[in-house]
Order: sequence, then C-alpha cells, then structure tokens
Amino acid sequence: MSKGAANPLRRLLGLGFWVQGFRCFPWMVVNYFLKDDLGVAPSTLQLLQNSCNIPMVGKPLYGVVSDAVYIRGEHRIPYIIMGVLLQAVSWLSMAFLPSSFLTVFIISLFLLLSNLGASIVEVANDALVAETGKPTSKKDSTPSSKPTSSSSSGELQSFVWMMASLGGVLGNLLGGVAMNLFSPRTMFLFFGLLLLVQSLVTMTVHERSLNLPKSSSSTGIRKKLSELSVALKKPQLSYAIAWFAASYAVIPVLVGTMFFYQTQHLKLSSPVIGLSKVFGQAALLAWSAAYNRWLKLVPPRKLISAVQATIAVFMVSDALFVKEMYRKMGVPDSVYVVIFSGLLEVLFQFKILPFIVVVAQLCPQGCEGSVMAFLMSAIALATILSGYLGVALSAIVGVSGEDFSALPLAILIQAACTLVPIYWASWIPDYDGQKKE
Repeated sequence: MSKGAANPLRRLLGLGFWVQGFRCFPWMVVNYFLKDDLGVAPSTLQLLQNSCNIPMVGKPLYGVVSDAVYIRGEHRIPYIIMGVLLQAVSWLSMAFLPSSFLTVFIISLFLLLSNLGASIVEVANDALVAETGKPTSKKDSTPSSKPTSSSSSGELQSFVWMMASLGGVLGNLLGGVAMNLFSPRTMFLFFGLLLLVQSLVTMTVHERSLNLPKSSSSTGIRKKLSELSVALKKPQLSYAIAWFAASYAVIPVLVGTMFFYQTQHLKLSSPVIGLSKVFGQAALLAWSAAYNRWLKLVPPRKLISAVQATIAVFMVSDALFVKEMYRKMGVPDSVYVVIFSGLLEVLFQFKILPFIVVVAQLCPQGCEGSVMAFLMSAIALATILSGYLGVALSAIVGVSGEDFSALPLAILIQAACTLVPIYWASWIPDYDGQKKE
C-alpha cells in the first residue's frame, strides 16, 4: 500500500476505533443510572449488561452482507455510516425523551439499537484491518507461502488498538468527572453529537482511496456464506476460534457484582471507578505498543496462554482483596481498585490482539469481513454466556447486593475456571505451524 493510500485509511480507522473506545463514556453513566435511579439489583444489572450485547452475536450476518452487497460500488464505508447513525439515534433519543419515559425496558431497547449500530461499524472496521493488514510477499499469495511476522502483519492491528485504548482512556477519565457535573441526558447528548461528527467525517472518505484488494462485487450472499463455510472448515482456523470462544465462555464473570461491591459496600466514588477504568485502558494502550514492538514475534500460543494464566492470578488477588488482606497490609481500597481491578478488567482484551493477527493471516482473501465478524460474534456469544454463568454462580454461593460474604469463594471458582482452557491451548496455532492457503 502506498503512503498516500495509507493516510485516509489510518484517518478512517483511527477515528472509528477511537470512538469505539470512547463508548465507555456514556456506558459508565448507564450503569449508575440503572443502579441509582431505577434501583436494579446486581443480578439484574449484569443480565442487562450482557443481554444488550445480543446484537453482537449477529456479526457474521453483517460481515457476509458487507462482503457481498455493495452500495454504490462500496462495501465498507456505507456500513460504517449506517452503524454510526443507528448509534446516534439511540443516544440522542435517550437524551431528548422525557425522563418518565426512560424505563428499564425502554433503555434496554435503545441500548440494543446502539449495540446493533456498533456491531455493524466494528464488522466493517475489522474487515478493513483484515484486508489491509495481511502479510504480503512478492508472489502475493502462493499456496505454500508462510505468514510473516513483520510489521505488515501486526502494525495496523496495533495502531487501531492503540486508538481504541486512547478513546477508552479519555472516555473513562471524562466520564468519571462528568457524572459529578452533568446529568446523564447531557452525557448522552454529547456522545450522540460526537457520533454525528463521525458520520460526517466518514462521508468525506471514498473507498477507492483506501487501495483495498480488488474483489468482485455482487458476488452474492449465498456465495459469501459458502466461502465462510469453507474457511471455517480449515482445522487451524476453526479450532483456534473454538478455543478462543471457550476461553471466555467457561469463565463466570462477576462484573455487575463487583460494581455493586465497590460502589455500595466500599462506597467508592465515581471518579475512583472512572480512574480505575482509565488505568486499565492505559495498560491496554501500553500492551498494544509493547506487542507491536516486542511481542509479535512471540508464538501466539505461548503469549495467549500466559495472558490467560495472568488473569487467573489477578482473580485470586481479587479474592484476597475482598477478604480485606490488602487493607490489613495498609493498601487503601481505592488504590487497589484503581490499579488491580482496572488492570483485571482489560486483561481479558490482552489476548485479542495477538489472536486477531493470527486469524487475519489464516483468513482466505475475499471473506475477511465474514470471518472476522464470525470471530467477534463467537466472542460476544461467549461473553454473554459467561455473564449468565456469573449470575448463576452468585445465586448459588449466595452473593447479593446486601451480602458479599461469599464473594471470595465465587471469585476463586472463577479463577479455577479461567485456568481450564490452558489445558487445550494446543488448538491455538503458532507461527511455525501456519500455512497460508
């Protein structure tokens, strides 16, 4: 790709992933609004958090459609614009509708609409990254050529991840402060206007200026579904995606419960919670830079397994925190939450970056959008299942919004489940064993 073509692509993806990271800004106030204004229980909050991600499961369909259906000769940018506008409608509606109208049910519908739009945008952006982030060679794509580990195979992925992390840092930082200064409706309005700006900027970019790999338009959805089916029959690709989805699905997450524990039991303020998320996003940004510079040559199986084990270690640390072990050592609750809880929250995302590099290398040309969308859909479905498992685990051990005595036990069970996927980590391909077909 020429330097001139890279600039509009990086501007488009940089803005898109930055806004994607900045979505935490309105979502932070949603959690507080549901807890404080509508009085939802921890289990209800976690169910809503995960159920609103259901549109993410439809990503393969969005990917197939964007691969196959061209709008005025383009099949990425029109879908980005469409998805951004759906999000804008959702957040602006919550900003302008009367407060009495915003029940739990209505808010859930708008959040579903917002996540539908976000899913469409993410599919198109991920497809652009996969299309333009493939390793190249002089012979372009010979059947026996091995994927390289050069900057071309991971530089673009690292760049967009850093932009998403920057958006997350700023969104959480501003969100924690803004909740003490502005109403939720004002924050919804601000984000809705930001989405309108993104749509206008995206409309100024022409897809032909991105110098995408040439492919035949109007190939048909049925053909794209067939190509996706063929791609997923590749053992390396299908086994890798199955492992990755399972590595999320088997973990009963306790996000809603921990949010209530930190805000209701420990009485931590919203700026502390926001700062915790800022620290996590900053760590994610540092991880993206470190991966691009040093870690992309590490075999992905080894790197991803190490991240999985680290997540379990941090969970055990959380159990000690709830048992007040750190408080007895003189560590303030706010310091622990900012550093360790913030880092644990994003550790789940650390393994995504090396994994999408692997998938981009294994993905056959022409169905990048559908394959990457299938991967993200699998992750979304696994995350929803893990959230429901977390609700079930809390109920079984007896954790509620008023009683957190069994929370350490629930966290230790969670940590044990996190270690399970490491036993079949051989499903993750290493660079030495990859062949681009």
